[in-house]
Amino acid sequence: MLRNVEILDTTLRDGEQTSGVSFTETEKLQIAQMLLGELKVDRIEVASARVSDGEYRSAKKILDWANAHGYGHAVEILGFVDGDISLKWIDNAGGQVINLLCKGSKKHCEKQLKKSLEEHLADIQNTVSIAQEMGITVNVYLEDWSNGMKDSPEYVLGMVRALEQMKVNRIMLPDTLGMLNHKQTTKYCSIMTDNFPNVKFDFHAHNDYDLSVANVYSALECGFTGVHTTLNGLGERAGNVPLSSVIGIVKDHLAYEMQVDETKLYKTCKLVESFSGLRIPANKPLIGEFVFTQTSGIHADGDNKDNLYQNSINPERFGRTYSYALGKMSGKASIKKNLDELGIQLSPEEIKKVTAKIIELGDKKESISKEDLPFIIKDVLGSQIENPTIQIKNYSLSVAQGLKSMATLCIEVNGKDYEKTAAGDGQYDAFMNSLNLIYEELGKKLPRLVDYEVQIPPGGETDALVITTITWENGRQFKTRGLDSDQTVAAIKATIKMLNIIENNI
Repeated sequence: MLRNVEILDTTLRDGEQTSGVSFTETEKLQIAQMLLGELKVDRIEVASARVSDGEYRSAKKILDWANAHGYGHAVEILGFVDGDISLKWIDNAGGQVINLLCKGSKKHCEKQLKKSLEEHLADIQNTVSIAQEMGITVNVYLEDWSNGMKDSPEYVLGMVRALEQMKVNRIMLPDTLGMLNHKQTTKYCSIMTDNFPNVKFDFHAHNDYDLSVANVYSALECGFTGVHTTLNGLGERAGNVPLSSVIGIVKDHLAYEMQVDETKLYKTCKLVESFSGLRIPANKPLIGEFVFTQTSGIHADGDNKDNLYQNSINPERFGRTYSYALGKMSGKASIKKNLDELGIQLSPEEIKKVTAKIIELGDKKESISKEDLPFIIKDVLGSQIENPTIQIKNYSLSVAQGLKSMATLCIEVNGKDYEKTAAGDGQYDAFMNSLNLIYEELGKKLPRLVDYEVQIPPGGETDALVITTITWENGRQFKTRGLDSDQTVAAIKATIKMLNIIENNI
């Protein structure tokens, strides 16, 4: 039989302990609705009892919605061994489940509570009895369980033995300080499942050593049936185990069942990215910007021939698609993939020219987007000058607040260099004034600039390519275009094309 893994997502409780992260009441409700209504996680933990009035209002808002839509049993709140105080807080908010925070190590019990195991268990029994009378389901957290197993295993076994008799619903075992490795996790979790085969155990992993995913894998192999996650790996210190990574190992490596709708994963993670203000790392598995992007041209070629460079992590599973990066590593196959997506058809010779231009741009620009591609095509195929007689040797542009812009320009005309410096109202105006001085020395007149148009592809990236189209008049009107990630440089390129057109009577 396939084992089913339950997911408790604690983004709204443990995840909000991330430094600098605080969700509004409305944001918490929207995240809860996405988690339960669209992503279909089994349970969510949304608050800690008694923390603040804002925490109460948020929990109540979520529970009002959840109870009205049949999700009330799936909304859980952290509570404390305090008689009926936490329970009344949860009950007033409309809650049906308490995750009772108990001490999972002898050191915590004796040093923090100043109590013996027997005294702590008596307090737990009192709270559990009250919860049962109120109709509230009890799960138990054993805080610092991993250290408890390392330093005081008999204490932990005694605690779980007593909790089993209390008939709590689930026992949740946290690696509170993220200290475990996968071998320790296997050892400690096996002791739990071997000694208590009828208890439902959850594993709650922290990522201090970047081992949380491996530890979840080990816990599930040992027979644990529940895992606690956060979206985007939010959480205290180095964070909690990310839901995205857990989905990957549960479904693809362990071949277990889970009810999560993975097609909604990316959408939900991006919502939390927006609300939290913390960017998802671009290379984060399954949800990062770059993880379904092929950069190498040879990879694109292999995918064209038989998907040779694709693995079982199919992007469509997560509401995403493959993309093929454009830059200095691009080959003709990468260009062809992007052209196909845009519905553009070019001849092999044209693709060769476009590829060369993209490689050239990729040496200067961090990334080239698919939206940049039509601009590159327009520049390369629309207005190339063969064997130019005028070339820029170098130029320097400056801008300062309250001062005129300055430009120093050196160009080569028929093998001879000319250099001038001029001021202007802006960098391009200063450049044109320098060019005018050179042309005055040559005894020539420049065409009149009639129109200056700048186009930027959609997306709003600050390094997006800019195509500048300038209309000139010299007895007739004609246009030249320049392409660059800098608007002024694009205009300069268009101007140099203009010079070659008039010099060669094109």
